[in-house]
Amino acid sequence: MPDTQTRQVEHDIEVLAPASVIYQLIARVENWPRIFPPTVHVEYLERGAGAERIRIWATANGAAKSWISRRTLDSDALRIEFRQEVSAPPVASMGGVWIIERLSDSASRVRLLHDYRAVDDDPDGLEWIDRAVDANSRSELAALKANIEAGYRDSELLMSFDDTVRIGGSAEDVYDFLNEAQLWTERLPHVAKVELTEDSAGLQLLSMDTRTKDGSTHTTTSVRVCIPHERIVYKQIVVPALMTLHTGYWLLAADGGETVATSQHTVVINPANITAVLGADADLAAARDFVRTALSGNSRATLGHAKEYAESRAREHVRP
Repeated sequence: MPDTQTRQVEHDIEVLAPASVIYQLIARVENWPRIFPPTVHVEYLERGAGAERIRIWATANGAAKSWISRRTLDSDALRIEFRQEVSAPPVASMGGVWIIERLSDSASRVRLLHDYRAVDDDPDGLEWIDRAVDANSRSELAALKANIEAGYRDSELLMSFDDTVRIGGSAEDVYDFLNEAQLWTERLPHVAKVELTEDSAGLQLLSMDTRTKDGSTHTTTSVRVCIPHERIVYKQIVVPALMTLHTGYWLLAADGGETVATSQHTVVINPANITAVLGADADLAAARDFVRTALSGNSRATLGHAKEYAESRAREHVRP
């Protein structure tokens, strides 16, 4: 039997912000999908004094993965330790620690340490993990620095909005319509092309060409976390030129025999591409209006077709 090979690596970055501010941002995992590019969705499973258990959905080397981690938080030491309970192959075990070191009142060093092992100590598996940890660590630290140092001064670039419809059908049927995205070219006029893969139940990779009102199409790729009959949370990992971030969810709630279906979007506008996409006279306000109109229009159209589908199913169910 080969000796167990545990790799230990460290990445770090200097950030122009107080150490306590950085610690709080890392501690609050609900913000991770907006801050860290690889993270799609995070849920708390357990929370206690200085300890918590979380489930993370994220990308690694372009693949969608999910795992459960335990975290130990020490706000005095500015230290957060993490350890995966059950890792996703090719990872056999994974853990590490965030350490925030105070350099001055307004500058800090953030260290991100990992230790990991591949399943069966497979060299190819270890090389895959090496690449994923290095790419994700560099991406996360760079995003952390950019977000904190910006101080959200460009808050007007960030926008969140939602659309809601009442449906006289079951949440199960509405969910099936939204979940079965491989059928959207048949069901949704604004979808020109779609490719969906689901290597593990409830974790989808969705690539889609969507038509706009002017007849053009744009391509997006999303990772979707599907929680049956309740919600689908997604994050686009390939976004249109006018955005740097697009996350969202479909939320379904039963109400008096009907289903309340909500589509939510969170977007960050890419200011560098506004004039290239919308014309020389376009400004941020025009970009915000364009994005909201386009996304809400597609969401309302999708919900409208989901409504027709679910209500048709409901009528068939009550026929004598």
